[in-house]
Amino acid sequence: MTIYNSKEWFKSVFFVHKSDTFRKLVPYLVLMALLSWGIAYLELEYLKLSEKSWLRNINMVHNLLGFALSLLLVFRTNTAYDRWWEARRQWGTLTNVCRSLAIKLDAFLPREDKASRHFFRKSIPLFSQTLFSFLRSDYTTFMLDTVEHPGLDLEKKHGPNQVASMIFRYVTELYQTGKISGDQLIVLNNELQSLTDVAGACERIKNTPIPYSYSSFIKKFIVVYVFTLPIGFVFSMGYFVIAAVPFVFYVLASLELIAESIENPFGTDPDDLPLEQIVHNMRKHIHEVLHA
Repeated sequence: MTIYNSKEWFKSVFFVHKSDTFRKLVPYLVLMALLSWGIAYLELEYLKLSEKSWLRNINMVHNLLGFALSLLLVFRTNTAYDRWWEARRQWGTLTNVCRSLAIKLDAFLPREDKASRHFFRKSIPLFSQTLFSFLRSDYTTFMLDTVEHPGLDLEKKHGPNQVASMIFRYVTELYQTGKISGDQLIVLNNELQSLTDVAGACERIKNTPIPYSYSSFIKKFIVVYVFTLPIGFVFSMGYFVIAAVPFVFYVLASLELIAESIENPFGTDPDDLPLEQIVHNMRKHIHEVLHA
């Protein structure tokens, strides 16, 4: 995740960072410029069409469809950002749950029970580490896919569930041996339940992408919309369409690429969540609380 100063305009405008959509779109921008040049040359030099040509009125169609396209892109980016923010909220919840669980165990467990303290000092951060690896794997990506993937072991055990189950069994043993009371078990059970709730919410975000038909339609809409722009605008803009049309495509396509980048917040893109640092901080804070 890129940490930056949102008030700094110069660097944001004039520097092309590695997550900038311009780098990804350069080949398509060149293609759009060549297409615009070809249409402009065909209409102005070869066919010698005048401003009275009926093709000039095609801009009316673009004006009507431009509003619909803008609504689709706004909805697309908002949906993607909601997924990103929901993922950040869930990992914030996981951080609070792990800290709270460690603080309560520190109060419940006697100082001389170093074995139990050592177990929870290792196992609680292990849940977040396992969940992090689980969300980064292809296992979660294809969990709900009806198509078989022979190259993936989709029958393997659910890592976060295994760690949560191990922690709960140990807490139950503490109750059965009289090291914690029934009331304390109920208090800890709420925290342990929250672990699986967070894991389930993150899985929902990861393996339920935006519907394919919606994403595909937006891409087709953008391409057709921009490809036909030079046909009408060449009469009012001339050869300036060579620069104007790629710029329009850059703006529209960038919105779609940004949405694609942030809709999966558990990846390795610069705009994805800094899960490694969150897991590291969680381990550090839990070790501080459950000291021997």
